[in-house]
Amino acid sequence: MGKRKVAALEKIEADLAGLQYKIRKDPEAYEKEFIENWQQFDAAHEKFLAAPVGADSNSFITFREQIDLIAHCAELYPQITATFPDALKDVLTKHHAVLEPTLREKIVSSLTLLRRKDVIDSNYLLTTLFPILISTPSKSLRMILYQKILSDIRNTNTKSTNHKVNRTMQTVLYNLVTSDRSSPKALWAVKLVRELWRRQIWTDARTVDIMRQASLSDNEKVIVGGVRFFLGGDKEREEFEDESSDEETVDIKKVKHSVEINKKTKKAKKALDRAVDRVKRQERKKNAPHPLNFSALHLLQDPQGFSENLFEKHLQNSKSKLALESKLLVLQLVTRLVGLHKLTVISLYSWFIKHLTPRQQSASSFLASLAQGTHNLVPPDAIEPLIQRIANEFVSEASASEVCSAGLNAIREICARQPLAMNETLLQDLVEYRKSKDKGVMMAAKGLLSLYREKGAEMLRKKDRGKDATIGLKSGDLKQLRFGEEEVGEIDGLELLAKWKEEQKRRKRAEQGLADGEESAGKPEGEDEEDGWNSDEWEVASNDSSDSGEWIRVSDSEDEAEPEPDAKRQKIDSEDQGGDDKEGAGDEVTDFLKLATTQILTPADLAKLRELRIEASVNKAMGNRKRKQEMESRHVDEGLTAEQIEAPSKLRKSTKEERIALAKEGKPDREEHKSTQAIRKAKKDAEGKSTTNKEKARRKNFMMTLGKAKSKQKRSLVATRNILKNHVERSKSGGRRRNGQSR
Repeated sequence: MGKRKVAALEKIEADLAGLQYKIRKDPEAYEKEFIENWQQFDAAHEKFLAAPVGADSNSFITFREQIDLIAHCAELYPQITATFPDALKDVLTKHHAVLEPTLREKIVSSLTLLRRKDVIDSNYLLTTLFPILISTPSKSLRMILYQKILSDIRNTNTKSTNHKVNRTMQTVLYNLVTSDRSSPKALWAVKLVRELWRRQIWTDARTVDIMRQASLSDNEKVIVGGVRFFLGGDKEREEFEDESSDEETVDIKKVKHSVEINKKTKKAKKALDRAVDRVKRQERKKNAPHPLNFSALHLLQDPQGFSENLFEKHLQNSKSKLALESKLLVLQLVTRLVGLHKLTVISLYSWFIKHLTPRQQSASSFLASLAQGTHNLVPPDAIEPLIQRIANEFVSEASASEVCSAGLNAIREICARQPLAMNETLLQDLVEYRKSKDKGVMMAAKGLLSLYREKGAEMLRKKDRGKDATIGLKSGDLKQLRFGEEEVGEIDGLELLAKWKEEQKRRKRAEQGLADGEESAGKPEGEDEEDGWNSDEWEVASNDSSDSGEWIRVSDSEDEAEPEPDAKRQKIDSEDQGGDDKEGAGDEVTDFLKLATTQILTPADLAKLRELRIEASVNKAMGNRKRKQEMESRHVDEGLTAEQIEAPSKLRKSTKEERIALAKEGKPDREEHKSTQAIRKAKKDAEGKSTTNKEKARRKNFMMTLGKAKSKQKRSLVATRNILKNHVERSKSGGRRRNGQSR
């Protein structure tokens, strides 16, 4: 009797996982079986809609397995499963609150799977999941939906920006924030936008507009989320970019070598392909142009109106119930906008008056906000009462050193942005605090003094101006800008290059034996100027004082006793000196303008310009001098913090307790600060171990070892040999007790 042929239906396994594998292998052969499972799913779906709560656990398991099977095979039978996404959406939307957690999670993952297989598009998935995200009471479901929505938007914008999906989702989030300003549901819009901004998926003005509306909300959590986006969103984006750029590089040669010598498997081949793709992505990222990541503060459409609305709604309004910490965040954002965009909100400065006192909680934060909200277009009359208030409340001999240094530092930060707000009498009074015995107060007062030596030296006493400021005032180089006057934009350090070129011309004329006004024989007038390409351009100019002109006598203090010259000679010298200064200043300005307007800077000129700038900055930083324009070197988007206002107070010598606490912060695993030997001893004691024989011998009393030491000196060579021989034998046999050896 021959062997019976087994029919195809008899080979089908009972489990749906095996059927799924076979369907994906041969969809046409198993179409009938899939239709049967589809009919079973349809019946279970109708049964579930009729009684979503009363179903038993077995029917839930069967329903979940059928959903899984159809979701994995839906793209193979598109006509049969055309209504499958709508059925899942219907179940999830209407009954997500009463669904079993495992079934609910399976439906969400099945919809995501259908999106990956392009059975449904992103708009369908996002409009299905987001309404459930903001309405479901289940915390676990909210986290799943949040991750699914975030990953889908990220995957949609991976290859290229999908503007259609982005506009749809941004419109949904904008309507969510603006429809009900007191609802906490808008917090999910804030979370999504912040995460997508951090990952640089959404970087346009529409995204910033959503967070602008969130900052004007009535719910405190939504307000804080929107404000923190503007204050720290760009920093989060930079940190995420740094983390992604620090990915470990792949060594292609090493991977290929391991594939060649090891067993040939599909897994190893896939690993090689992934490594090659990763290297290609890294190369593309290196060669790609750098994206223009504008700050969120720069993408605001109406910063003036936004800052005014924030101030009036959350700070000036007496009905606002925000906590102090939230108000400080809003204040920091308002002042950051005012300082960055140079806005005019006059009522903001009068609002500060009542908060500028040492008794105010978080007083340093108010001082920092006031400083960063000041700029050169704010009327000095609006700032001067605030500076006088800070000086009266914070800066006095009766105040604590920390309070006094914070007040002086705040005044310096304000005056760095608007020097015209200080009056001469108050400035001379504050500068006297540089003689204080407290280091923080002394350094803060010296910072104010160095600032006005550069910004307004004529307001200082002659003895306080210093050499550079006095020379600048006499030569006319140092001028204080009037209110509303802006500095002319120019190439930084171009005057240094013009001066260097003029010195080179003088040196060459001196080598040829010509006077300053004469021209070299046989050369046209314009040929004497260098073109910037010759090797002579790279020679460093001499710093000898012989070519620097006449010396200018400067008195460092008024108290110096010097012999007074007669009046006639003093008048003649001053006239000659004034004429020379004016003539030299005019020539320097003429050379600078000539270089800026009539010549094209060559690569050699640019290299020399960079070298001169570095040399000038190094010379400025030498000795005890501060860096020039320290305030302007700070990035304008970073703002000012309370820690920077309190910085001078930390210059005092720390106590022993503070040093111990600082040492503990660096070693958090240790219970207390101990030496290495103490740690080893504690470890041995914890393990129940004693000290070794060497340690015991080293710690033995000296008088007890003295007799043995003397007897060793009296030994003969034979006795020493026998003792060493016995020692070797004992060591081989396990010591005196013969541990591990049989007797």
